[in-house]
Amino acid sequence: MIAIVVHGGAGTIEPARHAAATAGCAAAARRGYARLAAGGAALDAVQAAVRALEDDPAFNAGVGAVLTRDGTVELDAAIMDGVDGRIGAIAAVPDLRRPIDLARAVLDDGEHVLLAGAAAWAFARRHGHAPAPPGTMVTARALARWRAQRIERAAEVGGGTVGAVAIDGAGRLAAATSTGGILGKRPGRVGDSPLPGCGTWADRGLAASATGPGEAIIRATLTRRLALAVEAGATPAAAAAALLDEMIATGGAAAGAGVIAVDRAGRIAATHRTPTMAFAAVRDDGRGAQAAAGTSTATAPLEAQLASAG
Repeated sequence: MIAIVVHGGAGTIEPARHAAATAGCAAAARRGYARLAAGGAALDAVQAAVRALEDDPAFNAGVGAVLTRDGTVELDAAIMDGVDGRIGAIAAVPDLRRPIDLARAVLDDGEHVLLAGAAAWAFARRHGHAPAPPGTMVTARALARWRAQRIERAAEVGGGTVGAVAIDGAGRLAAATSTGGILGKRPGRVGDSPLPGCGTWADRGLAASATGPGEAIIRATLTRRLALAVEAGATPAAAAAALLDEMIATGGAAAGAGVIAVDRAGRIAATHRTPTMAFAAVRDDGRGAQAAAGTSTATAPLEAQLASAG
């Protein structure tokens, strides 16, 4: 069994963006699946998938990330290996073209788990990374949204945080998440994505990546609790639904979020309690690959979507 699931953010994705979000997620899932199909590790597959999403300006990660209230770009990302619990993460790093690659460098280096802020560039330069030229990561859409928020104090729409989870042919699990955070955030704000057990988690039983209001996800320690529920016998989809419903019950409608997951049995989930969530998945149980992708506004289990797609 090999499988990969990716998300492109939960929130309110405008109808005009559904096609781009679906296409971007599908392309990223294919990129990661190609690594798995060639015998690659889950850790490499999720990195490849998230890198593809960071390169796509349709999402809130890498190029196209939302702007802080000062009009700057600060990125968060994490990648975690379920085999031994290693994690590499970066937070509030400015002008970082591919956050997931720097997070992977932190993981491989092994000295620390999380590096934050402009000071992370000292480490990044030693590992071959250089800041993007000022302004080059700001897309016209991100700038327009920032201006609208400053003028109208508009609510955040569209999600756009990206993530991937995978299981490889050796049964290894991994997860990765990358984001520009909340539109109009205070400079220096760190969300759930780079925090283990909040936005990103992988162990020997489950890999998960969350998307949605970061503060609510942090308070819920969403992905770690999801892993514990699966360890206790729940399916990823059932556990995710229960935890997301609990978040809304305790934190209100603003706590609506989404999460993708895969467990060691190859069971997968893409569950959300927001109007929309972009996702894609490819799974091969030895009888041929099945794929599904969409900008979901329904609650149909991803398992059923894959079955119908096969």
